Amino acid sequence: MDKKKQRQSTMEKKKKKQQLNENHKSKSIDDIFPLELIHRILVRVPLKHLGRLKCVSKLWNALISDPDFAKSHVHFSAAPTHVCLFINDYSKACSVDIDAVFHRHKRATAAKEVSLPFETNTPFDFEVMCSCRGLVLLHRAPHFFIVWNPVIGSSKRVSYSHIVSRSDRKNFMFPVSACLYGFGYDVSQDDYLVVVASQDKNGQEHFDCLSLRTNSWTNLDFALSKPLGSSNWKSRGFFLNGAIHWSSRTLRVRDYSILIFDLKERSFSTISMPEQVMGYLNPTLLALLGGCLALYSYEYGKTNIWVMKEYKVHSSWIFYQFFSGGSAPLCLSNGSDIVALRSFPISNLWFVKYDVRRELFQFQCLEYPHLEQFKGRSRRYIVYTESLVRVPSEIKDKKKKMAIRITRSMSNKERERLNRDT
Repeated sequence: MDKKKQRQSTMEKKKKKQQLNENHKSKSIDDIFPLELIHRILVRVPLKHLGRLKCVSKLWNALISDPDFAKSHVHFSAAPTHVCLFINDYSKACSVDIDAVFHRHKRATAAKEVSLPFETNTPFDFEVMCSCRGLVLLHRAPHFFIVWNPVIGSSKRVSYSHIVSRSDRKNFMFPVSACLYGFGYDVSQDDYLVVVASQDKNGQEHFDCLSLRTNSWTNLDFALSKPLGSSNWKSRGFFLNGAIHWSSRTLRVRDYSILIFDLKERSFSTISMPEQVMGYLNPTLLALLGGCLALYSYEYGKTNIWVMKEYKVHSSWIFYQFFSGGSAPLCLSNGSDIVALRSFPISNLWFVKYDVRRELFQFQCLEYPHLEQFKGRSRRYIVYTESLVRVPSEIKDKKKKMAIRITRSMSNKERERLNRDT
């Protein structure tokens, strides 16, 4: 009798376990994990994998397609993709995945042709200017700025004809006619800003700011407490920590400083370059490496690099030296390796990676049929980090369309889950 009861009990346990397994199998991943946890996981997934993950469920598609998700992904993505965008004299563009250049199995697909927004076939039509959080600032002749995300194709074109009208130069055109220009993000207003300094026909300096969210220009001449001196600063600015930065370009800037414009406070300030640069005769250029300000200069077959490890802390400047002349630093790879683009030989695209810890160099020539037209002295490029960020003017319309499309395609259960957890 006891054995019979024991067998029945064992069979009942097996049956319950089987039912639990079947119930578990019938549940989707959305039923098992809280929506907040799913979101926290997805924002850390590299961008190149998110396209496939959108196919997991309608709920995941809704999460990843949300513009707010794109903002979070910029901050939390574990492995950002650094891309070098080349534009040649005939307005043809090519992008190069910098990390893939040094990966044997990915090198063949590292470079690809890209179509520029508002594309034309006119030579010298496009210039690369700046980048910020995955958005690239381009100039298109005669007098237009274009903000563009190469990953998702989002773009916007804005005229600066009012700046041209102040000048008496018939050939006034950015970036060559600019005293300063830069592109950044004001987190306090959730807005992307283009700032430009220029001179009018009387030689008076003006400082203008374009808001992409309001699609309007604002005059910021009040921020110019003293003349900038158009010949004192390199015109291209670099965005970091809520501010745009420019490096001094001539020996007339006595303290060899970096000029800073705070986008929130709308004010200028300066920080000093490292002591080793003081009295340096060769031009010192600005770059960004791993979220840090960096300076570099060429000297007799060498490239000298200084990196400010702690923002605005003068004692945190660290010195590195490349035994490879004419190598312009592009970004950091693997968190610490410095990747640079060699200026010579001009007949090829040569990249160099410097392993800072082991002091090892790796050189790689990128071979790609369509890259022939991007070789030579006239090549122009910008480095950007891939993102899903949309141009601000498109975000509201995108949210409305996405909400309608997603909710229509979702089941009642999925709608309830999305509304409950958000």
